[in-house]
Amino acid sequence: MAGQVYLSRFGYQKLIEQLEFLKTNERLRIAKAIGEARAQGDISENAEYDAAKDAQAHNEARIAELEGTLSNVSFIEDMNIPQDKVFIGATVELDDLDHKEKITYTLVAPEEAEFRKDSLSVFSPVGKGLLTHKVGDEVSIQVPAGIRRYKVLSIKRN
Repeated sequence: MAGQVYLSRFGYQKLIEQLEFLKTNERLRIAKAIGEARAQGDISENAEYDAAKDAQAHNEARIAELEGTLSNVSFIEDMNIPQDKVFIGATVELDDLDHKEKITYTLVAPEEAEFRKDSLSVFSPVGKGLLTHKVGDEVSIQVPAGIRRYKVLSIKRN
C-alpha cells in the first residue's frame, strides 16, 4: 500500500483488532473447513473445498491489506491541523438547509468510517465538499441524488 493513511488512535486500534481476529479466529475457522472438506475424499470436484480455499485466499488478502495500511499510519491527533477549518478528524455540526435539520459528522479516513457512528469518509462527496470550510460557510455539494446545501455551524476536534 502506497502513501500515508491518516487515522485516529481509535481507528488504528479497531484495525489492529480486526487484523488479530483474521490472523487467529478466521484462519483457524478456515483451516478447519478445509480439513473437513478434504476428509470428504476427492477434492478435484469438491465445492466445499473450493469455497474454503477461496475464503482462505480472501482472508490472506485482507490480512496483507490491513498490514500495509497499518504500516503507513499517521495519527490525526499528532498532526498540526488548523482548528478553524474542516479537515480530517473534525466533528462538524451542519444545518442541512434543504431538510431543515441539524446533523453532525466526524470526518475520518475511509478505513475508519465503518467503525464510527455518524462518521463520514473525507473521500465521500459530502466529506470532500466540506473540506477547508469554516464556521458560517454555506456549501453546495453535488451528491448522487442531486445538490445538497449545508451551513457549517461548528467545528470541533477530539
